[in-house]
Amino acid sequence: MIYLFDVDGTLTPSRGRIDAEFGVWFSKFVENNYVCLVTGSDRVKTIEQVGEYIYSKCERVYQCSGNDVWQGDRNIRTNSWKLPKRTHSWLEDKLEESDFSIRTGNHIEQRPGMVNFSVVGRNADTEDRARYSVYDGYHGERGHIADMFNETFPNLSATVAGETGIDIYPKDSGKEQVLTDFDKSAILCFIGDMCEKGGNDYTISQAIDKRDKCEFYNVEDWRETWDLLKREL
Repeated sequence: MIYLFDVDGTLTPSRGRIDAEFGVWFSKFVENNYVCLVTGSDRVKTIEQVGEYIYSKCERVYQCSGNDVWQGDRNIRTNSWKLPKRTHSWLEDKLEESDFSIRTGNHIEQRPGMVNFSVVGRNADTEDRARYSVYDGYHGERGHIADMFNETFPNLSATVAGETGIDIYPKDSGKEQVLTDFDKSAILCFIGDMCEKGGNDYTISQAIDKRDKCEFYNVEDWRETWDLLKREL
């Protein structure tokens, strides 16, 4: 069995560090199983979240939705795609149009092969992120922006990611692309918290669901992941 894990909201709190007790338990799980991480975040942030030991013990870590691939401290490949200027301007317009009042900076963050867009901004602290999460939960702003984006730019994809962001990348360059590294006969299990349509785990979960003997689990948070691993896997 090959285990593929999302990170934010699946192994850790959103943008937070792995729980200490769970981290000890998961370190042993990684030692005894074939584990890969598949996250929208970059390498530095992921190491901050799960720690260097877990990171180094994973078979591979697929950063930036699989657009920046690492094996320990060795870079396997990186996608050099950049956000087009017209698309950048469109996102700036949506930022101006939002009724959410808090702006913390770093709203359009270029990562290898993708962009993360956030109305509140990537510099937001925990309190501001929580405020935006409540706002978005009520207004559905991110889903609405992502839907408009996908209609306007059919060659690109926008998906809701984490608590406050939207991940943007070329078509077929989301998390589903990591599956090309695994033989069709491989038995895969993916665990993520955004497997519903519109979430950034949706495309990989659907691709895995089409494979024989493969499965995915949509979890609420890292606690449910831990319970799932102890109880069923």
